[in-house]
Amino acid sequence: MSPALPANPLSIELTVSHRRLWWHVAEEDEQPELWDVSADIWRIGLCPDDERHVADINLAVADLSGEQNLMDSVGLGEWALEFIAETVIEPGGRLHHDLERWITPGPPRLVVLRRITVSEPWRGHGLGGVLIASALRIMAPSGRLAACRVSPADFHCPGQDRMCAELASLRAGAMLERIGFRRWREVHIIDLRSPSLVDAGIDMMRQWWPHRNES
Repeated sequence: MSPALPANPLSIELTVSHRRLWWHVAEEDEQPELWDVSADIWRIGLCPDDERHVADINLAVADLSGEQNLMDSVGLGEWALEFIAETVIEPGGRLHHDLERWITPGPPRLVVLRRITVSEPWRGHGLGGVLIASALRIMAPSGRLAACRVSPADFHCPGQDRMCAELASLRAGAMLERIGFRRWREVHIIDLRSPSLVDAGIDMMRQWWPHRNES
């Protein structure tokens, strides 16, 4: 096991949860749907307790078969509303012909990757892309494609120069492309049934499987 990692990454489990107010029980009450994915070491004792939490992923699911409204921008972001308006060209969720050719059939729903945050002890080992790929595969029965917009503004911090934010944005885009995302009209998109989402973790499996904790 690499001393730079707190534990074997094959010991990471994902907990997927959906948040809504208890009285939002009608189908239209919770649009878009907000989902959280927490990545954690599954058992106490495999690493220090304060390093068990690996990452958080925030997702939103938008229905493509109906009309979007401005309130949806709270969960989706304004860019996602614009993307849906440009992408969905017919009632019922039919996609723009450029996408319709390679996005496989599925429920007319879009999964928006809003954010991923990897905990400090786990950064720098390629886990971000692997965990995103796994989370999106879990969501595959619920949608047809996923989208993420990467912008330098997302990485700008007080006191940080513009170049650093742009480099961080380029790295994030490259990470998405490594797991199969394609850039289309300034947005990264992927078919939720793409084999590349499954293949994303193969190298890590090969590296760590012989040393997997069996206990």
